[in-house]
Amino acid sequence: MSLVNTVSAIGAAIRTERKRQHLTQTMLADLCGVSLSFISNLENGKPTTELAKTLNVINTLGLDLTIQRRGE
Repeated sequence: MSLVNTVSAIGAAIRTERKRQHLTQTMLADLCGVSLSFISNLENGKPTTELAKTLNVINTLGLDLTIQRRGE
């Protein structure tokens, strides 16, 4: 598990998993029902990406997002 505490880190984690699954950005966008530009912006850490769409991408890739107190 890696600590993800910035928008850029979320984007990098999504990009890494997408590539691990041998998906193109276009393929992932189609699977998630979002635009290619959304996936590109998300992976590049654009700070205004929509949270609901971001969570959809995370879930589609089979990733979990956990929120916990620091130090626990």
